[in-house]
Amino acid sequence: MLIRTATAEDWPAIWAFLRRIVAAGETYTYPRDLDEDRAREIWMLEPPSRTVVATDPDGTVLGSAKMNPNHMGPGAHIAGASFMVAPEHGGRGVGRALGEHVLDWARAEGYKAMQFNAVVESNTRAVALWRSLGFEVIGTVPKAFAHPANGYVGLHIMHRFL
Repeated sequence: MLIRTATAEDWPAIWAFLRRIVAAGETYTYPRDLDEDRAREIWMLEPPSRTVVATDPDGTVLGSAKMNPNHMGPGAHIAGASFMVAPEHGGRGVGRALGEHVLDWARAEGYKAMQFNAVVESNTRAVALWRSLGFEVIGTVPKAFAHPANGYVGLHIMHRFL
């Protein structure tokens, strides 16, 4: 698996799975009817932030991550990130590889910690992955996410020092 900076040419592949994941309404706080232009604006970040893709040897985009300061000004030393793996490529270590890559990037960029602001508590695979990479749940906003099947569930705030 190769992880590299995302290009404009990668967008159609990213949009194909981002659209499905967002429309399902199970893991992201984005509007379920998010349009492509707004999605591209949210996901394809400009430096000093970064968006990457994970590809297999034939160039198929398996997943993507975006990384950026979590806050501005005096809080800009804390990194944030978001991840999406194409559902058909789940369970192959793509999320873990992207997570490790993002942590390495944040360390190299001088961030002191990384924080995820809204990990849906019913997304147990993501919660387990982030815990395995050293993140802790430092708080949960109760009933903050309207899950289409589970009703109102919490949003975890997850953090780790770098």
